[in-house]
Amino acid sequence: MEVIYQYAWLIPVFPLLGAMLVGLGLISLNQVTNRLRQLNAVVIISMMGAAMLLSVALLWSQIQGHAPYLRTFEWAAAGNFHLSMGYTIDHLTALMLVIVTTVACLVMIYTDGYMAHDPGYVRFYAYLSLFGSSMLGLVVSPNLVQIYIFWELVGMCSYLLVGFWYDRKSAADAAQKAFVTNRVGDFGLLLGILGLFWATGSFDFNIMGDRLAQLVESGSISNFLAVLFAILVFLGPVAKSAQFPLHVWLPDAMEGPTPISALIHAATMVAAGVFLIARMYPVFEDVPAAMNVIAFTGAFTAFLGATIAITQNDIKKGLAYSTISQLGYMVMAMGIGSYSAGLFHLMTHAYFKAMLFLGSGSVIHGMEGVVGHDPALAQDMRLMGGLRKYMPVTATTFLIGCLAISGIPPFAGFWSKDEILGKAFEANPLLWFIGWLTAGITAFYMFRMYFSTFEGKFRGTDEKIKEKLKKAAATIVLELESEELAPNFGPGAMKKGELAATSQHHDSHDSHGHHSDSPHESPWTMTLPLALLAVPSILIGLVGTPYANYFEEFIFPPSETLSEVIEKASEFNPTEFYIMAGASVGISLIAITLASLMYLRRKIDPAAIAAKIQPLYELSLNKWYFDDIYHRVFVLGLRRLARQVMEVDFRVVDGAVNLTGFFTLVSGEGLKYLENGRAQFYALIVFGAVLGLVIVFGVT
Repeated sequence: MEVIYQYAWLIPVFPLLGAMLVGLGLISLNQVTNRLRQLNAVVIISMMGAAMLLSVALLWSQIQGHAPYLRTFEWAAAGNFHLSMGYTIDHLTALMLVIVTTVACLVMIYTDGYMAHDPGYVRFYAYLSLFGSSMLGLVVSPNLVQIYIFWELVGMCSYLLVGFWYDRKSAADAAQKAFVTNRVGDFGLLLGILGLFWATGSFDFNIMGDRLAQLVESGSISNFLAVLFAILVFLGPVAKSAQFPLHVWLPDAMEGPTPISALIHAATMVAAGVFLIARMYPVFEDVPAAMNVIAFTGAFTAFLGATIAITQNDIKKGLAYSTISQLGYMVMAMGIGSYSAGLFHLMTHAYFKAMLFLGSGSVIHGMEGVVGHDPALAQDMRLMGGLRKYMPVTATTFLIGCLAISGIPPFAGFWSKDEILGKAFEANPLLWFIGWLTAGITAFYMFRMYFSTFEGKFRGTDEKIKEKLKKAAATIVLELESEELAPNFGPGAMKKGELAATSQHHDSHDSHGHHSDSPHESPWTMTLPLALLAVPSILIGLVGTPYANYFEEFIFPPSETLSEVIEKASEFNPTEFYIMAGASVGISLIAITLASLMYLRRKIDPAAIAAKIQPLYELSLNKWYFDDIYHRVFVLGLRRLARQVMEVDFRVVDGAVNLTGFFTLVSGEGLKYLENGRAQFYALIVFGAVLGLVIVFGVT
């Protein structure tokens, strides 16, 4: 087994090689490389497959009880300062490697069907592979500096992938919004890293935690500074994992192709924030104030994302807000000290949310044959309905995902979410109540999504609804142009001419891609990953049941030992579990019943309820007005500030320089007439000066 650990560095290198090969081909032999589409896809998938096999072998080795492995080399040295780079393999690393590589492999297979007609097919695979390499490099990093390097690489790849269709204004704006918002959090993370190094003199996670606790206890540094450094580091996960108040970038990032939504915004990149909290847990757990900030930030984010998802009509935007909400659960779990529960939910969520996103892509792919390639139509659930008849595999897997995320036993989400709620009740009943209420809202909006999409009558051929949606999209465009809004606020927020010109897939049937009166099931390259992801969405939660919690015995806080974990597990109280589980499942079932009455059986009119609670409905529909507030405060405010700075630069700085030049010019022009070389002229000047002096002194 030692040999496997020595070659673990190949895990991030394999996909990097794939990206380099394809990227160099695109740069040097563009036309030939683009013609060899399938071959390039095979190379990229094979490289990620090799990384996946090696990751599985490492996970199996760690499960068998092999010791963690660390390999480093000195990267930089100056006096007493030494910085090492390398890789580490422990329980957490091995688990994350398997999650990232398995989801990435399935997404890459899915991409072949989804992007089949896109001219950027090969470029997309190169970006995917580069992202996979960056994420895997982040996971194996043994210290905070190396994590930060790969953290920024992951952000760069996100920018490239979200803005993949860069000729569509909304996609370009979304990429910029994601990039800028993440830079805010990353700057805080950088300050936190520098502060912790100043205090502890190390970038190693465990050493930083131990030394910081000792320094605070001895009074060498104040508790305020320890809290400040911890919260600054937490700003990185706040941005990357889309936590309040830096959550606004994630829904707009749905402008990227759907495989990106599944890979980056469900299973890997957004989970990097939770992973960093886990890595920095030795620092956070000794700073109670920071842990409280983390817990309440996660709880509020979970509630915020769920309440906004209720009113979303764009299927991908609904899943995006769902992701924000579920990430809030994970962050809350970390904040209350439930290390294992947070990472358990990260694992289960990665599989069922990736399946849900890929399912939404399959729906969009099927709808485009009916409504064309206009995202304002193909992604709007008001034009769907009855798709289960046309897309049985997609509908079945989507239903499994809805049951899993709603916390219905025995699906994966039930075990992980219920463990978080149980720990939250022990830590703080208020946090439990927020999480419990959010669980009910989650079940409601997910089954609203399922019933609106797959049940009832197909509405894709209803011209009245189409015209209504087109007019709404046109109205949004006019509002954006009148207010000069840079961010994208919906799938229709783009110029009318862009909708056809920047279609997601190019189709030869006609200019709009419409060629059918009914949707169709996606090809096997898209349905096979859905079917494979359905398996862990159903079964993987069984490794973390309270009766035999294998997951908690494998993943536990660095400050605890296995014997302590087993001793805690032996204190399991079945009565408490049944009460807590019954409460969470009960509210989920009530919410599902309500959703069925409103969107399946049509016994309750949603519009009538919305009218009765108009302020709350508007609050949810307008995303709690965060986009509007940020636009007015930051975007318009910074523009005004920039204009004032420009005025100062133009009038003061440039004015001073220009005035100096003007005086130099005038004085030079005047003096050149005094230097003419004539002795008579010089004598006249001397005589005039003497005469002037005589007059002056004579008068005085």
